[in-house]
Amino acid sequence: MKRAWKNRVIVITGASSGIGRATALALAKKRAHLVLAARREEPLDDLARECESHRVRALVVPTDVSNPSAVRHLADEAISAFGRFDAWINNAGVYLMGSLEETPDDAFRQLLETNFFGTVTGTRVAVTQFRRQGYGTLVNVASTFGTVAAPYVSAYVASKHAVRGFTSSVRQELLNSGIDVCTVLPAAIDTPLWQHTANYTGWRIRPVEPVYTPERVARAILRVLRAPKPEVMVGPAARSFAAMHGLMPATFERTMRGITARQHFEKVRQGHTSGSLFRPMAEGTGTSGGYHSAGKQWLRRLLLAGGLAAAAATFRRGGAGRRLGVRVAHALAS
Repeated sequence: MKRAWKNRVIVITGASSGIGRATALALAKKRAHLVLAARREEPLDDLARECESHRVRALVVPTDVSNPSAVRHLADEAISAFGRFDAWINNAGVYLMGSLEETPDDAFRQLLETNFFGTVTGTRVAVTQFRRQGYGTLVNVASTFGTVAAPYVSAYVASKHAVRGFTSSVRQELLNSGIDVCTVLPAAIDTPLWQHTANYTGWRIRPVEPVYTPERVARAILRVLRAPKPEVMVGPAARSFAAMHGLMPATFERTMRGITARQHFEKVRQGHTSGSLFRPMAEGTGTSGGYHSAGKQWLRRLLLAGGLAAAAATFRRGGAGRRLGVRVAHALAS
């Protein structure tokens, strides 16, 4: 979308909170018109009013992306209102935690219907319109877990690996077509996603630090809309985890298990819940989930950098994988 922001039309799924909401507000300030989609209509209406205070149009289209006909309806409504859309952001997603044995079959499948097949359908309808126009920018929001994995999130990891691979394949099909296809891969982000998590672990959960702001992801999305790139990782932790996995995959996997046990689970029991997996929850309509602490972030980043330096040094020396795992686990989780 190598044009002025003013009067561009951009579709955003998952816009009712978190990254989607932050991105919509950032684009409204740039004077782009918006088509806002999510399952919850009331938060979308509130967001539309806030966007329109910046003298742009904001169309609300309640949409469940796991329903292909609803996604096609979203595209039709955007075309009816604006005659086109210049960019489409597939951002809607849900999160699930649970061991493979604890996770119900229907929950595993529903996560894939939303995170992966919702992205597939959104990509199909967006590319169809972009072909008619001769141009357009598609942004699919994946995750750090599109490049690495962690325990107890197998459904989510599978969905984000699938999004990343699918988007790469589509990008190759559309080379030199005038259509740009981008993947954004955030690290842990401070959004209401964690309050909405489907949780079958028996413990209350929180994001693994370092936790970045949704506005940081919004800025990255705006950058790829302005100057498209195939893939963009958001947050130093995203790049660091990928680098560590590439250097020492076995040690990385042991380290991630330790980090998950120490940081992802709080010492508070909680009954099993499907969260927002099958139906939206009323709570959590802002951009933030209340997990970000700027003061702690600097410490975490410093420790993370130290862990990476240790990784590079031990990799060169060889034979120190176990010591590396302990060192990095301490830096990330202490």
